[in-house]
Order: sequence, then C-alpha cells, then structure tokens
Amino acid sequence: MAPGQRPDSLVLENQIAQLESATLARIHAAKNLEELEAIRVDVLGRKGSLTQFSKEFGKLTPEERSSAGKSLNAAKQSLESAFDERKQGFASEALEERLEAEWIDLTLPAPGTSPGSLHPVTRIQREIEDLFTSLGFAVLDGPEVETEYHNFDALNIPPEHPARDMQDTFWLSDGNLLRTHTSPVQVRGMERLGPPLRMIAPGRVFRNEEVDASHEHTFYQVEGMMVDRNVSVANLIYFMKTLLSAIFHREVTVRLRPGYFPFVEPGFELDIQCLICGGGGCQVCKQSGWVELLPCGLVHPNVLRMSGIDPEQWGGFAFGLGLTRLAMMRYGVDDIRLFASGDLRFLRQF
Repeated sequence: MAPGQRPDSLVLENQIAQLESATLARIHAAKNLEELEAIRVDVLGRKGSLTQFSKEFGKLTPEERSSAGKSLNAAKQSLESAFDERKQGFASEALEERLEAEWIDLTLPAPGTSPGSLHPVTRIQREIEDLFTSLGFAVLDGPEVETEYHNFDALNIPPEHPARDMQDTFWLSDGNLLRTHTSPVQVRGMERLGPPLRMIAPGRVFRNEEVDASHEHTFYQVEGMMVDRNVSVANLIYFMKTLLSAIFHREVTVRLRPGYFPFVEPGFELDIQCLICGGGGCQVCKQSGWVELLPCGLVHPNVLRMSGIDPEQWGGFAFGLGLTRLAMMRYGVDDIRLFASGDLRFLRQF
C-alpha cells in the first residue's frame, strides 16, 4: 500500500488471514519449545507482525474497523490456541521419552543388593565384647522393660533417690519401666550364676531427659562386673586402662574423681580428656575439656546381699560405659543425635 493511501478493510483482513495461515504452518513445523517460543514472539509479541495490523485501524471507518478487529481477534485466538496445543504436545513427547528411559520391569530380579555396614555403635560394642571375652568375661543380655526391683531396689537405690523421679525414668502403666541402665543384667547374672563372676552387659537404655548434642533419651551402654575374692581398686583400674587403650588405640588422658553411686562403695568418676577439642572446650564437653565416660567403683555390700552373695566372702568391682558417647569420642562426632538420625550419608562414613 502506498504511503498516505487509505487502507481497505478487505485488504487488511486478507493479510491477517495470510499471516494466520503461514504462522499455523510454522507452528506445526516447529521442532522444539525454543523454536516455538521464537515464532510466538515474532507473531504475537508486543512488536510482532500480527500486532502491527492494529496500527492501521485508525485509518478505517468505524464499520471497517469493527470488521477488521473481529478478524484480528479471531486470528489471535486461533494462533494462541495452536501455540498452547503444540506446547502441550512437546510436553507430552518429553514425558513419554522420560517414561521410556526410566521404565523398569519390576518382575525382573534385582541387579544385586547394596553392601551394608555396621553401625558405628555396633562396631564399638563388638570390639568391647571381643576384648572382654578374651579376658574371661561372659556377655549377658536382659530385658529392656524392667521391674522396679531389678532396676533400683536390688542396686541399693532407695525410694527417695532422684533417679526414680519421672524426669529421669520412663514409667509404664503396669508399674514396670524402661531400664535406665544395663545394671539390672548384673543383678540377674549374680542371682542366676553366682560367684565367681565376670560379665559385661551391653544394650539399649532409656532416660527421660532433654536431648542435646551430648544427651539422648535412647542410647547404648555397656556395664561390667567382676565378683571374686580379694578384688580391689587396683583390679578395677587395670581393666579400665586396658579397655580404653583397646578402644582408642592410643594413650588417653584420664582422671579419677570420687563419685557417689548407690551401688558401689567407694565410687569413682573416670573422665577422659575430650578427644573432640583436645581439652580446649567444646559443646560436647560443655566447655570443660573433660567428658564423663566411666562411672565405676567396688560393688556395694548391700548389692551383693540382695543377690544372695556374702560380702564377707566375696567382693567385686563394677563399671558403666556409654557406648554412644564412646563412639563420639572414637570417631570425633560432635553431636550424639547423628547416630539415630537414619542419615545414610552420615553412616556410610564408617
């Protein structure tokens, strides 16, 4: 059309129809989403060829403008519908390709099992069991749901002792409880086997306490006992040093502090210098540089009597060790909660 010449609505409508037909062919021939989007921008974009026709409407009469506008809107709707349909077609094709690539026959045998590994706490437990077995100790087990007698009374823990408080113990509706330590296994061992006795009792225990980086409500312990004639603190120290050297494969700095435990007399707290921070202070050792690791002592005469053993003829030592906390020290783990997290990325490191 010559410059300045008045446009004819029939000419515009014919040009719109031609653009629509050509664009539909381009849409059908598009090979991918990128090419389809380029066509959309070229025709329907703000500066697209279809949009340019509206600039000529101002030169038309009202009747011609109405007719041309209907043609323009119809073409726009037709092209938008064609774009959407082709876009959905590309999406369906991509999905079919993905399903075909990811398809598996569930009736086929598995390609093979992934090799597993022992939990770090289990590794520590088995090492301790092997060590004490070589020293003539038996490995005993007992129920996790215990009676009040075996968990407290037979261990010389009086009714008013704080360990019986609900803040520490999970009590059950039938009067039993979830064991707070594996010491009840020691009681059952003395009752059934009698002296002389060398035994350890590894297992899971439960404490109703707040969880943090160094405390869990469910964790693992190993408790040991030796009942024989003429047992002294020297025997206790020897076995504890043997234990720590075997577990850490190196010399560790320890300290022995007096400690009160109803089931031993005298009682001690054996601490080790924190292996996480080297004694400098961290969240595991609560900035003290030391970790309480091994409560121990000579078996209280009342505990022996409750199990039918004459304390005038027999004596012994007992100790308790947190397996989970020991694993933290062994492997340099700074948060006890990781062991029960179920995170395979963490467990595969061991």
